[in-house]
Amino acid sequence: MRRFAMLRDRLSGWLLRAGPPEPSPIVLGQGRIFVLPTRAGVGFTSALLVMLIASINYNLGLGFALVFLLGGVGVASMIHAFRNLLHLSVRPGRAAPVFAGETAQFHLLVGNARKGRRPALKLGAPGAGTSFELAGGETIDVALTVPSKRRGWKPLGRVVLETAYPLGLIRAWCVLVPDLDCLVYPAPERDAPPLPRRTANDSGERSRRSGDEDFAGLRRHRPTDSPRHVAWKAVARGGPMLTKEFAGAEGGDVTLDWHALPEDLDVEARLRRLAAWVVAAEAASVAFSLKLPDGRYGPDAGVAHEEACLRRLALFGLPEARHG
Repeated sequence: MRRFAMLRDRLSGWLLRAGPPEPSPIVLGQGRIFVLPTRAGVGFTSALLVMLIASINYNLGLGFALVFLLGGVGVASMIHAFRNLLHLSVRPGRAAPVFAGETAQFHLLVGNARKGRRPALKLGAPGAGTSFELAGGETIDVALTVPSKRRGWKPLGRVVLETAYPLGLIRAWCVLVPDLDCLVYPAPERDAPPLPRRTANDSGERSRRSGDEDFAGLRRHRPTDSPRHVAWKAVARGGPMLTKEFAGAEGGDVTLDWHALPEDLDVEARLRRLAAWVVAAEAASVAFSLKLPDGRYGPDAGVAHEEACLRRLALFGLPEARHG
């Protein structure tokens, strides 16, 4: 049984290789639904074959009747499994950006245009899978959580929609390639150094946001520091444990400069440190600018600026376009 399952998986992986992303919506027609017996189905078929041979040898009329009756049940199970997938529609949903090492969550919208219920459905991708069912005329949001390892665009890739309804003897499945990607940011460096010191802007005035008039910067957390001064936003988003410093005289913006980093850091290490600083700066409500070899971004502040800088770090040296 185990060898049969491995052979089936290898055969499906070779015959049904993922092609380019498909246009939305993806509707499952007759030509793209495949059926094969499950392990239980193989055992069921083997038992029928033994019963048929015994009925022939001993000329058992009731044995023939039982074999053909159970065989008809198997054929009906195949038809029901096939119809359980027929004419389902799949559309790509959303995929929020994540940091490398976190799990990316891809959302797919699965719709049932028929009035009948669609039970015992399963949607799977490499390293992920979820079971669900559809009521008549219903469309639901199905989420697949896939681990992310490297920064950049992560496509969802090949997805398998399958069912073993109603008896678990037959597996009907279809291979889909939804047009859905997730942007993966560089993982923030653990225990990154404190933010660089603020510098005066061109006008000599302090660049500030409401509520941070006395904020001076961030430094490494000490056990004796007050919990009220900890940059909890940075900790919650995977950044290092930092403490806010306050002083009335300091001003200016923070410049996160690629060229000011130590020379012994490689490209990925530089991106991780800059990502940690971007998260820490936004958590501390500090206006900052990001200076990379391909350009300067800012100074600015806010969530939109943070996301734009993290996007530049995620795609640094990589194609900007998706699927690229």
